Amino acid sequence: MFHFSYFVADISLYAKRLMSATAKPIVIFVLGGPGAGKGTQCEKIVQEYGYNHLSAGELLREERASGSKDGDLIESCMTDGKIVPVEITIRLLQKAMDKSPIKKFLIDGFPRNEDNLQGWEREMKGKVDLKAVFVFQVPEDVCIKRILDRGKSSGRSDDNIDSLRKRFQTHRNSTIPIIEYYKKLGLVRTISGLGSPDEVFQTVKEVFKTLGQ
Repeated sequence: MFHFSYFVADISLYAKRLMSATAKPIVIFVLGGPGAGKGTQCEKIVQEYGYNHLSAGELLREERASGSKDGDLIESCMTDGKIVPVEITIRLLQKAMDKSPIKKFLIDGFPRNEDNLQGWEREMKGKVDLKAVFVFQVPEDVCIKRILDRGKSSGRSDDNIDSLRKRFQTHRNSTIPIIEYYKKLGLVRTISGLGSPDEVFQTVKEVFKTLGQ
């Protein structure tokens, strides 16, 4: 005997699966100066909300360490506090997103300049659902202390005072205009990075509530 309720349930399940398969990946950009606590908060967001954390910097460091043809260029840019050409970063981000079974992404440390923004718009516009841009704000002197402390054990070639000054200059000159661009679109959520990681995360959770999550 035909049961209409079973038929409706099957159609509903099929529709949900189809929507899941065709829905655009969700993206939140995470920006802030060096040492603002982006990575720490991304780890907490992953645990609480199930996002996949993609650090542009980590992807670039992994690519550099792999011995690829772009390794020397990446090393030079990072040591000099410059931004790696967008084609390289976009390629690494796309590759990581395609491989991930999770389709909610925190993209940490990107876009950092006009070239990054234009590259993203060119390659990814219409392919993802950009929900928000989280901007962690911490005074520069606090960030410097954090990074120099981190540099004692991180082994990162850019965790030193010379590279740090260049990175802050790049952030002021190149990244802040990108933040202003997204502010005009109503996407920026500014979060104070001062306080303990748990205290900062309480603010992050309030921001997620405004996003309906």
